Amino acid sequence: MPEHPDDTAIRLVGFDADDTLWRSQDYYDEAQRAFERILGAYVDLHDAHVLERLYTVEKRNIALFGYGVKGMVLSMIEAAVEITGERIKASDLHRIVGLGKTLLTHPVELLPGIVEAVEAVASRFDVVLITKGDLFHQEAKVRESGLARHFRRIEIVSEKDPQTYARLFDEFGVAPGGFAMVGNSLRSDIVPVLALGGWGVYMPYHSTWAYETEAELPADAHARMRRVDAPSGLAAAVQELAAVSGRCGLA
Repeated sequence: MPEHPDDTAIRLVGFDADDTLWRSQDYYDEAQRAFERILGAYVDLHDAHVLERLYTVEKRNIALFGYGVKGMVLSMIEAAVEITGERIKASDLHRIVGLGKTLLTHPVELLPGIVEAVEAVASRFDVVLITKGDLFHQEAKVRESGLARHFRRIEIVSEKDPQTYARLFDEFGVAPGGFAMVGNSLRSDIVPVLALGGWGVYMPYHSTWAYETEAELPADAHARMRRVDAPSGLAAAVQELAAVSGRCGLA
């Protein structure tokens, strides 16, 4: 990366992976619907609030299992045992394990226009990929996506919080004000970076895990972030933030 005299002007852009570069949540949503169908043989789905109870189990297990398919499947098994009062059959537990295997082997489907968007941003800035989840699964998706060649670094982390981003900034050799993050999750991609003094481009996906929506934007978010609804708007949004960040450096 070339030397830059101004720590407040954007010079490095990070991209999230799942539901920013390629489809992901859609597959999880389908697995949850299949989970409901399995438990429908044991409980009344209307009264049991299966997905709400599954989410409760997932949240309490994040600190133990982390993010990704394997943690979700373990939480599904635990929730299934709880919801059915330990009546669920071994064959149905095996079906739940099968849901996880399907999730781990689904094809990587890039979002329309994302290749051109990454290339456009990479033509002006150094870019890195920052994603969280199961290491093997994320490595496989990055490899299959064909996008790895665009990124200066690829980081697969266990959590995306201010502490993690601060560590990455130190490793990247960039000040928070010189970094912008592109992603679909306010909780993981935008809020932590803004909290450190960085910049964000929020590109919401049509379906997002409830946990990733539990975030409160800082008061100055409107000045330090932009929202786009499709990859075609990413390059312009990053460039706009870069112009703002450059003016901040001259203030």
